Amino acid sequence: MKVTLSALDTHESSFTPLVVIELAQDVKEETKEWLKNRIISRKKDGVRRLLTSGIVIQVFPLHDNEALKKLEDTWYTRFTVKYQPIDSIRGYFGETIALYFGFLEYFTFALIPVAVLGLPYYLFVWENYDKYVVFASFNLIWSTVILEVWKRGCASMTYRWGTLVMKRQFEEPRPGYHGVLGINSVTGREEPLYPSYKRQLRIYLVSLPFVCLCLYFSLFVMMIYFDMEAWALDLHENSRSEWTSILLYVPSIIYAIVIEIMNRLYRYAAEFLTSWENHRLESAYQNHLILKVLVFNFLNCFASLFYIAFVLRDMKLLRQSLATLLITSQIFNQIVESLLPYWLQKKQHVKVKKKVQALKADIDATLYEQVVLEKEMGTYLGTFDDYLELFLQFGYVSLFSCVYPLAAAFAVLNNLTEVNSDALKMCRVFKRPFSEPSASIGVWQLAFETMSVISVVTNCALIGMSPQVNALFPESKADLILIVVAVEHALLALKFILAFAIPDKPRHIQMKLARLEFESLEALKQQQMKHVAENLKEDWREGGKEEAP
Repeated sequence: MKVTLSALDTHESSFTPLVVIELAQDVKEETKEWLKNRIISRKKDGVRRLLTSGIVIQVFPLHDNEALKKLEDTWYTRFTVKYQPIDSIRGYFGETIALYFGFLEYFTFALIPVAVLGLPYYLFVWENYDKYVVFASFNLIWSTVILEVWKRGCASMTYRWGTLVMKRQFEEPRPGYHGVLGINSVTGREEPLYPSYKRQLRIYLVSLPFVCLCLYFSLFVMMIYFDMEAWALDLHENSRSEWTSILLYVPSIIYAIVIEIMNRLYRYAAEFLTSWENHRLESAYQNHLILKVLVFNFLNCFASLFYIAFVLRDMKLLRQSLATLLITSQIFNQIVESLLPYWLQKKQHVKVKKKVQALKADIDATLYEQVVLEKEMGTYLGTFDDYLELFLQFGYVSLFSCVYPLAAAFAVLNNLTEVNSDALKMCRVFKRPFSEPSASIGVWQLAFETMSVISVVTNCALIGMSPQVNALFPESKADLILIVVAVEHALLALKFILAFAIPDKPRHIQMKLARLEFESLEALKQQQMKHVAENLKEDWREGGKEEAP
C-alpha cells in the first residue's frame, strides 16, 4: 500500500509530529484543506465526522522513543518482583491505563495471603471438606476487604493525579453514529439524529435473541464436553493405563481452548451488534457492550463448573475441571495476547526496515520508519479485555475456593508474568493510545463486588453438600439447609457491614476534598459580594448624578 507522508517532504529537521492522521487514498485536496483549517481552529468535531465517513482511516499519537525507553527501563526490561512505576505510566499513557496496572499489581499482592493459606489445605486436608469452612470463610471476608481497600488506594492515586473529582463533560456523538442530519434540541447544533424506538427495536428483536442463541450454543458445547469426559472415563476404567490417565485431562483442555475461542468470536459479534444498534454516546455503547460480553463470558466459563458442582455433585471432576480451565486459559491468553502479537510485530519491523533502506527519497528515514511501523501496529481498544481477564480469574479463585485452594497460587504466578507481558504489549505491540482521565476502575468495581457476593452462595452450598457436614445431620436435611442458609446470610451481612465500615476514601483525602469545597464556596461568595458591591456603587453614582442641580 502506498504511503504518503507530506509532512516529511518539508525537509524541516525541527519538525517533530505528535499525532499521525491517515487519510484514504482518494481524498481530495479541498477536503485536506478543510481538515487542516478545522484542526488549526481547534474544532473538535472535524476529525470525528471524517472518521465516520471513512475519509480519515485512523488517528493516533506517535510514541516518544526517549520517554518510552526510560519507562521501559524502570518497568519491565528486568524480570524482578517489584512495584511498578505507576506515576510514570500515568504520565505516558494516562490515568485509565495507569489505574489498570495499579489494580493488577494490587490484586496480585492481595492474592498472596490466599495462596499461602491454600497451600497447606491442598497438601494436608484435601478430602476433609468440613475443615475448608475456615478457608472458605477467610476467602469470603478477604474478597470484601481487598475490594474496599482498593477503593481507598484508588482514591489516593486519583487525588494525587487530580482526577478524583472530575466535572462531567457533555458527550459528543461517537464516531460511527449515523442518522438523518438535523438540529440537536439540547445543543442547537447540527448532527445526525436517530429515533430511539428504532434502536430499541434493534436491541430487543435482534441483539437479545442473538445473545440468547449464543448462550444456548454455549450450553450445547458444554454438554458435548461432558460426553467427552464420560468417554475418556470409560476408556480409562477399561484399560487402566498411563496413556488413558493422561487422556482424562484432554477433554478439559480442549474445552478450555474452545471456551477462549468462543469468547473471542462472541466479542467480535457483540461489538458488531452494539455498533449496529447505533448508540449516540460512547458511554451508552460501552455499557451495552459490557453487559453483552459479561453475561456470555460468565455463563461460558462457569456454567460447566456449576453443573458439575450442583447437578453431578462430582467434587473430583470439579477440582480437575477448575484446575484445567484456569491453567489452560492463562497459558492461552499469554500466548494470544502478548507473545504472538509481539512476534508478528518483530517480523513487521524487519519488513519496514528493508523498505526504508530501499527508499531513495531525501527524507528523515528514522521518522519515516517510525510512522510506517506504528501505522501498522494494532490499535489498543481499551482496558476492557484486561479487566475481563482479571474478572474471570477472580471468579475461578473465589467461586469454588473450598474445592481447589491452589487456584490463588496459580493466579499469582500468572499475574507476575502478566504485568510484564501487558507492559510489553503497551510499549511495543500497540499504537500509543490517547490519554484518558479516570477517577476509578468504573463499572468493573461493581462487577468484582457482584462476583464476591455470588461466591458466598456457591461456597456455602458446596460446604453444605460435603459428606462430612451431611454426616452431622443424618436424619434431618431440613436442619442442614436452614443452617447453611443462615450461615450464608450471616456472611453476606458481614460483607455488607465491612463494606459500610471501611470508608471509600481515606480520612486525609476526605478532609482535603472538604477543604477544597469550602474554599471554592468562599471564593464564589466573595465574587458574588464583590459583584453586589460594584452594582451598589454604580447605583449610588447614578443616583448622585440625578440629585445634582
